[in-house]
Amino acid sequence: MKLKYRRVLLKLSGEALMGSDSYGINRETIERMVAEIADVVKLGVQMGIVVGGGNIFRGVAPGAAGMDRATADYMGMLATVMNALALQDAMRRIGVVSRVQSALNIEKVAEPYIRGKAIRYLDEGKVVIFAAGTGNPFFTTDTAAALRGMEMNVDIVLKATKVDGVYTADPKLEPTATRYSKVSFDEAIAKQLKVMDATAFTLCREQGLQIGVFSIFRAGALKRVVTGEDEGTLVHL
Repeated sequence: MKLKYRRVLLKLSGEALMGSDSYGINRETIERMVAEIADVVKLGVQMGIVVGGGNIFRGVAPGAAGMDRATADYMGMLATVMNALALQDAMRRIGVVSRVQSALNIEKVAEPYIRGKAIRYLDEGKVVIFAAGTGNPFFTTDTAAALRGMEMNVDIVLKATKVDGVYTADPKLEPTATRYSKVSFDEAIAKQLKVMDATAFTLCREQGLQIGVFSIFRAGALKRVVTGEDEGTLVHL
């Protein structure tokens, strides 16, 4: 099978791991996602993953109201480490070799982030799961995905969402909204399309790093994206 992208950075939101639950990690959902990732890795795609922490932090968010922003952000980073470990365990169960690298030093449970080592793992066919965002407060995991994508020299950053691409309007509110198959960075800005947060979007635009937006809940969607089929939305220069 011909691949369009050889090395990708997959951005998984923490909320995606909840499935139909109100918070936490849904075992059936994470197993299904990991199976989709395994199918792509078997094709020879080198994959890095940045995972969010909203599914865990959501459970403590009410208690964090009024908390110092930096402290709350560090709590969110720790939540991403928990998700990364859950992903690694689910991958181990089906024979996918992965490594967790954390931007926060927690050496008992994860390696520290080292760019050269992460690239070597990718070259060896291992999945690298990047945890703890950028390691700095005030930055989202979208920004971490853009940053790690550039550092790993990936072909594209793939943002896995609950919606199957970028639409002309919110498809839940506007039944007539249509999906963009492709859209340029400048057009996305002009039309105020929500692709990633502004910092992440600007980083990708400046470095010419394409962004793919697709639904992780559509069976086989990830494979269709990496093989170049019309799946989701491609944001390009």
